Amino acid sequence: MKKLKKAGLVLLMIGYLAAGANHFRVPAFYVQIIPPYFPHPEILNIIAGCCEIGLAILLIFTKTREFAAWGIIFMLIAFIPVHLQMVLDSPYKLSGSIVSPIILWIRLIVLQPLLIWWAWWYTDGAWGRKNV
Repeated sequence: MKKLKKAGLVLLMIGYLAAGANHFRVPAFYVQIIPPYFPHPEILNIIAGCCEIGLAILLIFTKTREFAAWGIIFMLIAFIPVHLQMVLDSPYKLSGSIVSPIILWIRLIVLQPLLIWWAWWYTDGAWGRKNV
């Protein structure tokens, strides 16, 4: 289990580093999915990208890992309105492709909780164990 948890941690770090960098590589992709009731989508995109990169870096260090994991959890919860708005607007046109409602529902009710659980695995609350 310890090797699986270490491998998961590395994948989590790489995933959030890549996702955060992608906010700067293709900002239009992210800006278009921010619900219209949120002001300044360009700034929100930059903040999200910085948070993802910063939290991924904080996952590296044992002393900051739990803080980073909780930060990722709160960030994923904060992203729920984006996913919900996409479901409400479905079928959703995204970068020239049509995303079906079923894919958006799976993302909201399966993938998002799975990502939250994955980050929670690196908190002290996960099964009462210390971080890897």
